[in-house]
Amino acid sequence: MTSDASRSTSPAGPPAAPYLNLLVTMVMFGSAFAGSKVVVGAMPHQMAAALRFGSGAVLLIVLAVALRRRSAPIGRAAALRAGLIGLLGVLAYNYFFFWGLSLAPALDGSVIVPVLSPILTTATLLLLRREKASWARVTGLLVGLAGAAVFLLGVGGGADNQRLLGDLVFVAGAACWAAYSILSKSLLVGIAPLRATAWGTAVGGLGLVILAAPTAGGVAWSEVSGLAWANIAFLAIGPTAVAYLFYYRGLREVSPSMATVMMFTVPVFGTFFSTVFLGESFTGVQLAGTVVMLAGALLAVLGNTLVERSARLRVPVDKQVEGVS
Repeated sequence: MTSDASRSTSPAGPPAAPYLNLLVTMVMFGSAFAGSKVVVGAMPHQMAAALRFGSGAVLLIVLAVALRRRSAPIGRAAALRAGLIGLLGVLAYNYFFFWGLSLAPALDGSVIVPVLSPILTTATLLLLRREKASWARVTGLLVGLAGAAVFLLGVGGGADNQRLLGDLVFVAGAACWAAYSILSKSLLVGIAPLRATAWGTAVGGLGLVILAAPTAGGVAWSEVSGLAWANIAFLAIGPTAVAYLFYYRGLREVSPSMATVMMFTVPVFGTFFSTVFLGESFTGVQLAGTVVMLAGALLAVLGNTLVERSARLRVPVDKQVEGVS
């Protein structure tokens, strides 16, 4: 009786705070596509990425120093791991992110990256046998990949070849983010989120600055608009410093695959910002591919949960049949 009572009064699931942290991250990420597109229109994509994350890294370091008494120091080994993850999640991902924006609409990236990365995350975890496979999850992966293929085919050819190349670059960025999400889970053990974020962003941002240095002389700095500078400031504060900190905080308490479920809200925010502020739009085939890809991604990530719930619902019926017989 005691055990039953304790089960009835125990929390039904994890607290809401980690998911709220991740939702804030996704709002920021959704706005980053349109904001970054404005910046890419004013300077080379390498420089745009360097300014965003160079500035964001400085802000995070200042914040980490100001709050250093509230968290344990990060050791050398942890700092090294944070830096290596930063090279993947900040340097590699954002190199592809900004390169893709220089070739394709922000709207494409706001769909491909957040929807495809959960599919790739789930597929990797299943291949590594770190999560259980089921017919639902495997089906979801296949459907999601089919949706991605339809989306890319919807771009067309001819004058849209550049857009197709940009979309393929976004796919590479999604793969980087999937790997980043998986590896960050082990990185966070015993490390304060702010320190991990600051170290990772600083190392990745430094890498982006080094890559962008050769392009600095070719930028007509006096011609960069105030709107572009305002977007750089926003990107450094919101989608970089704030978003990465909240992402680390949320990822500490949920699995990588469940954390990426929240990515499904990014296309909503990204589509809103890209449509309202940039006037971008989908083709009909791309919209169909988006729906198929999103459905597959949801099934791939939540497949085991759906199967387990279905099994639990069938148990009482089976017991009733046994009792009658």
